[in-house]
Amino acid sequence: MVRDTQEGKPDYTLIDRDFLRRWAELMGRGVAKYGRDNWRQANSVEELERFRASALRHMFQWLNGDEEEDHCAAIAFNVAAACYVEGKLRD
Repeated sequence: MVRDTQEGKPDYTLIDRDFLRRWAELMGRGVAKYGRDNWRQANSVEELERFRASALRHMFQWLNGDEEEDHCAAIAFNVAAACYVEGKLRD
């Protein structure tokens, strides 16, 4: 069998699936609370700054050992959402 090379292509097998599950669970809780894709409506500098502030707050909570919620998944969500808004603002 002949196939194209994998060189230069993303290798998703390197991403921890358990962490992705935790992130997906966090997103599911968000759907229950705010509705599906509510976060995708963010499109302003103010909302970008709010995602950044939330990511930083969760980072400090995680670093301080707070286990009341999944701060790692919350960090990932907020960073991804901030990147999403950055892209919208750039376009």
